[in-house]
Amino acid sequence: MVFPKFNTTFLFLLWLLLLINNGVEAFHKVYPHLQSVSTISVGTQHRTGYHFQPPKHWINGVKICDFASNTGPMYFNGFYHLFYQYNPNGSVWGNIVWAHSVSKDLINWEAVEHALYPSKSFDKYGCWSGSATIVPGIGPVIQYTGIADEKQTQVQCYAIPEDLKDPHLRKWVKPDDSNPFVVAENPVNGSAFRDPTTAWWSKDGHWRIVVGSRRKDRGVAYMYRSKDFKKWVRSKHPLHSRKDTGMWECPDFYPVSLKSNLGMDASAEGNQTKHVLKNSLDVTRYEYYTLGTYRRDKDRYVPDKTSEDGWGGLRYDYGNFYASKSFFDPSKNRRVIWGWANESDTKEDDVRKGWAGIQAIPRTVWLDTNQRQLLLWPVEELNNLRGKEVNMNNQKLEKGEKVEVKGITAAQADLEVEFSIPSLEKAEKYDDKWVDAQEACANKGSNVEGGVGPFGILTLASEKLEEFTPVFFRIFKDKKKHVILMCSDARRSSLKGDLYKPTFGGFVDLDLTKDKKISLRSLIDHSVVESFGAGGKTIILSRVYPQLAVLKQAHLFVFNNGTEPITMEKLKGWDMKSAQIK
Repeated sequence: MVFPKFNTTFLFLLWLLLLINNGVEAFHKVYPHLQSVSTISVGTQHRTGYHFQPPKHWINGVKICDFASNTGPMYFNGFYHLFYQYNPNGSVWGNIVWAHSVSKDLINWEAVEHALYPSKSFDKYGCWSGSATIVPGIGPVIQYTGIADEKQTQVQCYAIPEDLKDPHLRKWVKPDDSNPFVVAENPVNGSAFRDPTTAWWSKDGHWRIVVGSRRKDRGVAYMYRSKDFKKWVRSKHPLHSRKDTGMWECPDFYPVSLKSNLGMDASAEGNQTKHVLKNSLDVTRYEYYTLGTYRRDKDRYVPDKTSEDGWGGLRYDYGNFYASKSFFDPSKNRRVIWGWANESDTKEDDVRKGWAGIQAIPRTVWLDTNQRQLLLWPVEELNNLRGKEVNMNNQKLEKGEKVEVKGITAAQADLEVEFSIPSLEKAEKYDDKWVDAQEACANKGSNVEGGVGPFGILTLASEKLEEFTPVFFRIFKDKKKHVILMCSDARRSSLKGDLYKPTFGGFVDLDLTKDKKISLRSLIDHSVVESFGAGGKTIILSRVYPQLAVLKQAHLFVFNNGTEPITMEKLKGWDMKSAQIK
């Protein structure tokens, strides 16, 4: 398996153009004329049934408590705690507070009082993203970025529960005597200094955290150490940095096991571990990660030679997915990643429907056996929402053939398909002029006949296919090896014109010469198509807003538009019940 090389300079220019032409922008812009005290009505046509979103208004970002070594179960007093940025007054960014919901199973949630809101001199102008750590002898500690003045000076602050006996941790206090606990000092850029990670404890007697920043165009992860979790000192040099990547938002740094798919506590280290450094790039609004080695004696992280660092690097998700945060769940020995997906319609649409932003389904993460990438898969608790089941097996799909999946509600479903490819001989030659997988998908859509593929599914489709969102594979030859392309294409997703309808794409690191099979799982939820290729090797989340293919008018098809016949060996589909999100 081989991946084509990326031209990073071209990518940078390409994304600058996309930012300008498609209205993708930083989410710290306030829209005073679109803020409202309340919403008269909430649009339900495209609201999700089992993805987390509050009843109304704007959400972004996500924070969940993580744990230091030897602190017991993940949940505190029997509950998972979800914190997210929320605008209580409207469905655009602004008036941000840290909203707070609790759960027993990561799927069904109940809102409690807001955890944080601007109230002190050090966060008077905003309480931005951060993390939480459970500290032995202290309990949960929220670490977050406070905006201290009109110049957007960013400082790192903390809050603790008012009552540790309260299982919901409803109220939080910000100690005045030790806040902020970190203030930017030269040469750190004080207006680009945010999003502290979960802290981890090292055997040398220090706590450590990472804060995202930039120096000119260089993305930076600064490291801070503390012996008492109160006084923090910056390391002599960053944990890691990379030129031409811009501001590193929402950094995440954690270990993964070389020996099993079980999760690891944030403080784990040693020769049986590899580390992950993830950052969210403010310029592209996408996330990238590398796998590498953490050298604690030097406070350095070194990416593997097989893990590209920067624009062409690996991603958790090749679609609409940002500001993710992971946490270790010792109750099930797993690491779980949460990510946020914003809307792809206009701000005015968001105001009309009364809500904006959702959370992706939480995903368990572990290291692939090839040790070159991570695998991500929906948490097992999601399966409890599965209802009626349908099955289709051993169905051959000739060129141009499509088969409808009937018997389940196509607008709110979970679908698993395994495809078998009889021969790779007809695979097309990969075009080296394509910059990346996304451009390849845009040039070779689901209706463009190929040799091996495109084949996959048509989700949220209208009866006569005026609207559909295809998720599909296409296989190419490149220098005697095969390139597997996975695409999710929103260009035909809606008859509505003023929407952002991107084509998303990623490569799949899979050797088809041994076993010519590839799987696809898609979580379909009204305005979300969240797809997992090859057991979680490549993932794409798309936001779409069909006008015809809604509710009971939505259809679901399996298709093949390649000249090589494809066999649908196994298909299982389920109606999905709605989660209880109060």
